[in-house]
Amino acid sequence: MKETRQHLEALRDAMRSVNVDAVIVPGTDPHQSEYVSDHWKFRDWLSGFTGSNGTAVITLDKAALWTDSRYFLQAAQQLEDSGFDMVKESIPGEPTVEQWLVENLDEESVLAVDGRLFSCVEANRLERFCAENGFMFVTEFFPADSIWPDRPARPVAPAYVHDEALAGETVDSKLERVLATVEAADADAMFIASLDEIAWLFNLRGSDVEFTPVAIAFAYIKENDCNVFIDKCKVTSEVAAHFKKYDVRVRDYDDVIRFLERRSEHETVMLDPNRVSDTLANAMPCMKVYAASPIVEIKAIKNEVQIEGTRRAMERDGVALVRMFKWLEENVASGNINEVDVWTRGKQERARGENYRDDSFAMICGYKDHGAIVHYQADDESAYTLKPEGMLLVDSGGQYLDGTTDITRTITLGNPTDQEKHDYTLVLKGHLALSRVKWPAGLCGVNLDILARQPLWNEGMNFLHGTGHGVGHFLSCHEGPHSIRMQQNPAPLEPGMIVSNEPGLYKAGEYGIRTENLLLVVEAEKTQDFGDFYKFETLTLYPYDLDLMDCSMLTAEEVKQINDYHEMVRARLTPHLTPDEAQWLATKTQAL
Repeated sequence: MKETRQHLEALRDAMRSVNVDAVIVPGTDPHQSEYVSDHWKFRDWLSGFTGSNGTAVITLDKAALWTDSRYFLQAAQQLEDSGFDMVKESIPGEPTVEQWLVENLDEESVLAVDGRLFSCVEANRLERFCAENGFMFVTEFFPADSIWPDRPARPVAPAYVHDEALAGETVDSKLERVLATVEAADADAMFIASLDEIAWLFNLRGSDVEFTPVAIAFAYIKENDCNVFIDKCKVTSEVAAHFKKYDVRVRDYDDVIRFLERRSEHETVMLDPNRVSDTLANAMPCMKVYAASPIVEIKAIKNEVQIEGTRRAMERDGVALVRMFKWLEENVASGNINEVDVWTRGKQERARGENYRDDSFAMICGYKDHGAIVHYQADDESAYTLKPEGMLLVDSGGQYLDGTTDITRTITLGNPTDQEKHDYTLVLKGHLALSRVKWPAGLCGVNLDILARQPLWNEGMNFLHGTGHGVGHFLSCHEGPHSIRMQQNPAPLEPGMIVSNEPGLYKAGEYGIRTENLLLVVEAEKTQDFGDFYKFETLTLYPYDLDLMDCSMLTAEEVKQINDYHEMVRARLTPHLTPDEAQWLATKTQAL
């Protein structure tokens, strides 16, 4: 915390030197990424907060950091004595960033940002806010470049090709589909900054961002003129041949600004204002079409090769989880296992499986009250030693060449209380209700969200995070455009989309509960009078904890649903298990 206060004062010295009164520091990078490489973790260095969502605001005498409900407890701990106040995002009574700035700045104050880290939409919103309140707005303040002495370099690991046999579509085919939407928007070209979009479009992968297999790059595409901006050290002979095969020109990553500045005034370029930075957009002297990236929706709908690959990846993932949880159950009484050890064991078991490349995020392993910290990250200092009592929440996933997994299970380590079983069953009932729903085509996630929450709502309880997020194919664990949440999201759920189903309940100081499977949207039936209907196919393969269920709370329909799911898990995983492992799984999936 002493270091954090020193970093804060270094920033304030930089602010004074150029007459800046306030600065906003987001937790993103020039690609508007959710998870970023160490090179761009300036907010983390400045504040000490390491969550994926958090915005720091600093004036010459105050500092605050906003984050969402996933990180309330984590932020409160990490920001203690840091010089930053923690503000709860989207909570009644808590100020927004703008309200806080109005309260703490005088008229004609200068608000500065690094425009490379703010999308066009965010920068324009802040510019209007400043104009309305008599502030000056500056987008060319780059303190990380000067006050961060030990700043990590940009990653230099080589990129690699994602085999078309696993991707299910060639680069030519993808470019043709995307450029058709560009032409339909009356544009000549498209500029792309999002790393997952570039990875998908060019069947390219990398290791520049922890847990997300992307390479840091920009792309500019038009008919017969495709360009990728990437550090040359990443371009192996394999990648160079791959780009040459599809007539893609490789340019240096740092040349992107100069390239954009040379665009003809007569050219029209399409870009997503939520995914391209203000700095890059303003560098283009040409006409611009601002529109949602067509790649987001196209890649969200998985092809049959990707779907079948994900099913196979789920089997390997389920086998790894059987081995991990079996090991835990058999050794927890030793008193030698802590939360970090569970993650280590999970990585080891997943690594035994074919096509495994990495975890898809840092395992969340929360024992007892740590489970109530929604995105808790154990380390050697904070980790609890596990005992044969209480509940353990484990949220984990793997990155396989043929699919991305994400699963949460809450288990008892022994002697569950009646209250624990009651709360676990409430969460499970919501999870099951969402899994079995059918709905008419055209509905969005917000239309289904209540199914996962109603059992909790009926008892005056809730969870504040979303119920479901989209999942990529050997890409980002979190992707859009679809989601399932209380807030409105206009993207409909369509066949081929993968979405999580993860209701939860968190009691600070006691325990946390979350149950998560990944679901595939599939066609249910076609009707003459009411149109198409869709449903979910459950992809995740691992049992729920029978010992935490209060069966008196379950309906006959729910009991059958659990039994049918456990039968499928047993049938799919048993062929890959040893006899001893298969017997353990049979016990965990016995019929209610």
